[in-house]
Amino acid sequence: MRDDEKEQSLFKDARVIIFIIAILASVIFIQPWYSSDEGFSTNLNYGLDLEGGSWLQLKLQGAVVQLDADSGLLVKEIVNINLAEDVTITSVNEGEDDLTITFTSGSVLTNNQMDQIGVGQTTISRSNNLTQVELHTSKETLISAYIADSLKTEVIPTLISDGVEYEIRTAITQEELESLMEKVGGSIVTDINGDPIYKEGVSTETRDLTKEILSDKLNSLGLKDIPVKTVGDDYILIDFAGIDLATAKNIAEKPGKFEIRIITQGNQSKHVLYGDEIESVSIVGYHEDEGQWYVPFTLTEAGAQALQEIAIETGATLDPMSHNLVMYLDENEVYSAPLSYSAASKLEQAPIYSWQASTGADEDSKTRAEELQIHLRAGALPVNVELMGSGHVDAALGQQFKIQAVIAGMIALLAVAFVVFRKYNKPAILIPMVSTSISEAIMILGFAAAIGWQLDLASIAGIIAAIGTGIDHLVIITDEVLYEGKLPPKKVYLSRITKAFGIIFAAATTTVIAMSPLVVMGFGTLKGFAITTIVGVLIGILIARPVYGKVIHEVLAAEAEAQ
Repeated sequence: MRDDEKEQSLFKDARVIIFIIAILASVIFIQPWYSSDEGFSTNLNYGLDLEGGSWLQLKLQGAVVQLDADSGLLVKEIVNINLAEDVTITSVNEGEDDLTITFTSGSVLTNNQMDQIGVGQTTISRSNNLTQVELHTSKETLISAYIADSLKTEVIPTLISDGVEYEIRTAITQEELESLMEKVGGSIVTDINGDPIYKEGVSTETRDLTKEILSDKLNSLGLKDIPVKTVGDDYILIDFAGIDLATAKNIAEKPGKFEIRIITQGNQSKHVLYGDEIESVSIVGYHEDEGQWYVPFTLTEAGAQALQEIAIETGATLDPMSHNLVMYLDENEVYSAPLSYSAASKLEQAPIYSWQASTGADEDSKTRAEELQIHLRAGALPVNVELMGSGHVDAALGQQFKIQAVIAGMIALLAVAFVVFRKYNKPAILIPMVSTSISEAIMILGFAAAIGWQLDLASIAGIIAAIGTGIDHLVIITDEVLYEGKLPPKKVYLSRITKAFGIIFAAATTTVIAMSPLVVMGFGTLKGFAITTIVGVLIGILIARPVYGKVIHEVLAAEAEAQ
């Protein structure tokens, strides 16, 4: 009867119940099964070195630079590039918040043409066979437009403490850029030492955006947990576990299918344009007066005309609230909203090239705007990438690594068991200790399966390291509990077990702190090793070690009674 009471008290303990639930949940997530066709398999995701597959190393091409140029020459070149028109600059007035440039042309220039160039607000008049244009703009807008039009790429200006920094999202050398700026009486700005402020590469924001687009595209294709890792500001590493090299290259380079449709009536809609008619997508902004997050984007001439024609044809310009513009990426709806009344009114008169998709005012709206920015790019990367390296790991080699990792783990566990047995010479202590270590490994694997974490050789090493740390902690608990080789009185036992857990928590905290920099600053295998080690330590001190303390007390108490 007494034994039954002890068994009931053990399994009614909250720590033991949590432990059992965690083990069962881990097994459910891992889903181990065996079939004659596939053999033994699980729900675990394995990385490139354990599964086989391909890897790509991409370099992001671009430059970050500070520039200056003559405003009048900038306008001349921009108009010439876009409209093949030679204009005469008549005046340049630079105010604190506005740059006004007036120029004339012998040809007829229209508002639509100037809107398509997209460098500011214009007022156009015609007299004496001359067209006079008054342009309200800024120098950073003109420099950005000139570089973008000349190189057929995207240029992002950013206001910084000592001026404006331009991110050019294509490969261009310092010499090529200096030659380009000479045409508009400009140059690269120099620092206090006289060195040009030029850096090859892209900004952190562009690097992260590129990573998000790749991750979003790979996830939308239903591929399993393909990690996209960044290295510095210039490189991205992608592991395609279980995918051959040719397919991996095709997946990374192929953009998604983006489409805009307009609701006609009910659930019926009409095609407006595809993603290739979106000329550029700018960074997410916030309207202070309207309290709205938004994504600016620009349509090509064909895209703007198609949108105008279909908006008029479907009646969206007369009743915009009944005719939403709906955006799809790979046939999945990513945005839907009606035209604004002002946009509908303008479309009655002329095409609109520059658009803004608003998402709302709160933080969730900001997140949706950032996601929409990615979708609008239709999976096309914001910068050109250069394939710096690629490779393939044979599936048979990956399977061999997997088997070797399992064997290494078993050898480590057996070696630990042997040492523990030699130290205590008591099977009653050895079995709970080894069982606790195995349970920790199961829970770590269950956590990995639950979040879709890819296991690689470094992660397996992290699991082994966590188990090794766990054995150290279990030895501390056992040594503190044992008093002259046997279970001490209850008061002494409570004092010593409290001391043991104080030591364990201090040691675990040290491990977590030591690994944290690798999580934040590391990449690739280092980051995987650190995360797995931290997860293993936390599972041990929060779930497994308290249960071991309870079990070893019961085992030693039963042993004492038997004597």
